[in-house]
Amino acid sequence: MERAHDAVEMLDRPAPFLDLSQNLEDIARFNAFFGGTRLTLRHVKGLVADLPRDRSLTLLDVGTGGGDIPRALVRWARRAGRSIRIFALDREAETLRAAADRMAGYPEITLIQGDALALPVRPRSVDVAISALVLHHLTPAEAVASLAEMDRVARRGLVANDLFRSRVAHAVVWLTTRLLAKSRMSRHDGPMSVRRAYTCREVESLARRAALVSVRVHRYAWAFRLCAVRART
Repeated sequence: MERAHDAVEMLDRPAPFLDLSQNLEDIARFNAFFGGTRLTLRHVKGLVADLPRDRSLTLLDVGTGGGDIPRALVRWARRAGRSIRIFALDREAETLRAAADRMAGYPEITLIQGDALALPVRPRSVDVAISALVLHHLTPAEAVASLAEMDRVARRGLVANDLFRSRVAHAVVWLTTRLLAKSRMSRHDGPMSVRRAYTCREVESLARRAALVSVRVHRYAWAFRLCAVRART
């Protein structure tokens, strides 16, 4: 299945706020349904497992969307009795506005506007940088730049979680969005996201081009997800 590199998702164009908000709700639901949120959490926990429990954690979420994954990370930290601070970054002001509506009760999360290709963050200033469902929105050159930026700012490592491209994934996502999605954007963008997604081998190549060493790309067939994980030693 060839990558649809020139396809454009509705999320990448200006959209009415209500449509955008419904789309972000669908994304959060599908992150939970397919296990994407749990996968990011699993790898973040692995990257910080050896840190003292009384040490505060600092994370950066690149392309936060509706902020569902930062909220899940905060809930985990609270259960574990850990202090955490998360900077949730997105390029689009309207997306951040929609995310802000969902942040009541989460003072640990700070929303910031910025570009994934030039993060407004100092080198090695966060423990872990994460992204979810971001890479497929980017050209190969942009994906390389984004991975390099995440690596630049992270002390412990990074986790880049995304769909992988396959015909089975496309068929399942097409059916799921038609049955469960509330937003017309989701019904359009879900299958399109799979067509735009990278394979594990392609992500490994992107990581090499970003000069990332010791990167492992994990494939989760049941979730139609991959996670590129870079652990600093």
